[in-house]
Amino acid sequence: MTPEAADSPSKEAYLQLIRLASQALRSGDRLIARRYAEQALAIDPDKEEPWLILAATAGPRASIYYLNQALRINPHSKAARQGMHWAVQRLRNNQPEIVAIPRSIQVNPIASDALVRPKQVLFPYIFILLLVVTGFGMWYRFPNKSLASVQEQSQPVALATAAILVSETLSLPATQVASPTPSLEPTQTQYITETPVQVQSQIEVTAPLATATETPIPDAPVIIETPTATVAPTEVVAEQPKKKKKKANKNAQANRTSLSEVQASGERWIDVDLSDQLTYAYEGNQMVRSFLVSTGTWQYPTVTGQYRVYVKYRAADMSGPGYYLPDVPYVMYFYKGYGLHGTYWHNNFGTPMSHGCVNLSPDDAGWLFDFASVGTIVNVHQ
Repeated sequence: MTPEAADSPSKEAYLQLIRLASQALRSGDRLIARRYAEQALAIDPDKEEPWLILAATAGPRASIYYLNQALRINPHSKAARQGMHWAVQRLRNNQPEIVAIPRSIQVNPIASDALVRPKQVLFPYIFILLLVVTGFGMWYRFPNKSLASVQEQSQPVALATAAILVSETLSLPATQVASPTPSLEPTQTQYITETPVQVQSQIEVTAPLATATETPIPDAPVIIETPTATVAPTEVVAEQPKKKKKKANKNAQANRTSLSEVQASGERWIDVDLSDQLTYAYEGNQMVRSFLVSTGTWQYPTVTGQYRVYVKYRAADMSGPGYYLPDVPYVMYFYKGYGLHGTYWHNNFGTPMSHGCVNLSPDDAGWLFDFASVGTIVNVHQ
């Protein structure tokens, strides 16, 4: 039996499962469609169709993973790219609420006797006691005729008293229950609504531009600034031939000199600490703001050295081995395809997660985008 004949039953089973999964998906039965797609994936994991069906049946974040797998198999898949735009839009519409956590919380204990109102609670009972004493006196004085009138008059009074008690009970907030443990007021929740990024965004470019693997072709008009000398990173020294070693060393020394001059002159610059997963914005020697970031993993480490921002995009598509991310916000490239940018596909800041770039939250990336300009020094170190 030839290998093609042996593979024929598996191929037929795969195609049958894909047809069944597509039918179930059109019928709205996502669970059945997912089961058929998983069975087809077990037969041939190097086909993009099962991954596309799984993406159609999953949530926004999981669908991005499935679509990245499909793009890894077929980087030119039009269906996978359209699905990625759809998944990203769903993820933005379903952004979880972000709770602002202060750096320190000071709680002052509340005395338990301050949580009750004894005067307001005792007043209805005193009023009822006076009614009982008055009614008893009237009954004792007029035992026959007054009894009925007292009963008729006491009924609405009792209802009014009950209403007062109920209103007192309902008006007390939950924190006014006597308890030795003070209640903390919940932190006010901040909802962040991301506005879709417009395609025609302003782009700042220096001339000449360095080659970046992740830099898209902008559709918006280009603003050419005065060329700023882009200083080569210190890592280039080891990669240059022996004849250019002195020149590379001079560039590295120029980097160090330029950073010290920037610190002395009060200019703005950015410091990236890979060990602590923190990024700092400086004006001279004064730190203005710090951010928790995610840098490259051990497989895709972030470069170290002193660089300068050479191009800025308010939104750009990014692609690489096994991933495609549209409309990445607030991108600032400082060395080839390495840059600082906003991140909407994860919230694991403080942990290395990227393919080499410096990931920030969209809000932090927007602030840093407005803070920095083309030519701003980016110092990356361990």
